Amino acid sequence: MTQKTAIATLGEFGLIDHLAEKITLTDKRSLKGIGDDAAVLDYQNCLALVTTDLLLEGIHFDLSYVPLKHLGYKAAVVNFSDIYAMNGRPKQITVSIGVSKRFGVEDLDELYGGLQLACSVYGVDIVGGDTSPSLTGLTISITCIGEGEKDKIVYRSGAKDTDLICVSGDLGAAYMGLQLLEREKQAFTGDADFTPDFGGKEYLLERQLKPEARKDVVQMLHEAGIVPTAMIDISDGLASELLHIARESAAGCRIYEERLPIDFQTAAMAGQFDMNLTTAALNGGEDYELLFTVPLGMHERIDAVKGVHIIGHITRPGLGAYMVGRDGGEVKLVAQGWRTT
Repeated sequence: MTQKTAIATLGEFGLIDHLAEKITLTDKRSLKGIGDDAAVLDYQNCLALVTTDLLLEGIHFDLSYVPLKHLGYKAAVVNFSDIYAMNGRPKQITVSIGVSKRFGVEDLDELYGGLQLACSVYGVDIVGGDTSPSLTGLTISITCIGEGEKDKIVYRSGAKDTDLICVSGDLGAAYMGLQLLEREKQAFTGDADFTPDFGGKEYLLERQLKPEARKDVVQMLHEAGIVPTAMIDISDGLASELLHIARESAAGCRIYEERLPIDFQTAAMAGQFDMNLTTAALNGGEDYELLFTVPLGMHERIDAVKGVHIIGHITRPGLGAYMVGRDGGEVKLVAQGWRTT
């Protein structure tokens, strides 16, 4: 086993220097990054967007099957996704970590390797952060700063009666990937020759361990001249996110079970676990797809956008929020979200 370098040998400031020496700024708006009391960003002709996400070991991730590099990548991308959900562009992040003694410098190099890879892919700078010792494992807090034009930023509150409800990509795959990882964790008995049964399920694992923010969808909407009336990313499940839009827009909605986009691997895995496929699509979460609404008159234009699916429509608020099943019956949408135990 490779000997790890104890973080204590570097000290707090030495650790910051170690992590910062590999980080370079690439955006012209990043005037000052790591090394001062605050980052300096130059936003002159647009609105700044700011979002923060907190990840706790044992709550949001399990290091028995999540590689640190993948964790760093995902931690960055989920923040980028929030900015894209505002029809904006992520530009900078700050990264704060709480880390226990069981981690070495090499572990943090892996984590930051994933963060830097995500930033490289999406054109984002790491401009600061903080480190602290932890008694409870690993904690990651990321704040992302983005930009958007005043007349193009999209809120959750703009959906109107008869608007089309659209979603990018497919649903439920990340949740089924999590179920697969948990199953193999339970099967692992400490045998050095143990091989997880992941054959043919690579897409599900990728959706859970290395999700992507839908920068491409935002770009395609821009090229098609479409500014959504409301938008949100799917982190807590389709049902929860749609109810956010309905509540903030003072509207109702109808979606159709037969129109929910679901990948073959997701369907096959749900069958193996004897799980309801529609429930996984509605409530699984961590898909990081974009859920948005557009005016009915844009039907043909939105139909031409690759990878976007029309799954329903906005209604008057008194009609409530329901899914129309394949049998024509209506099922009330219920927010699942996260719960403490």
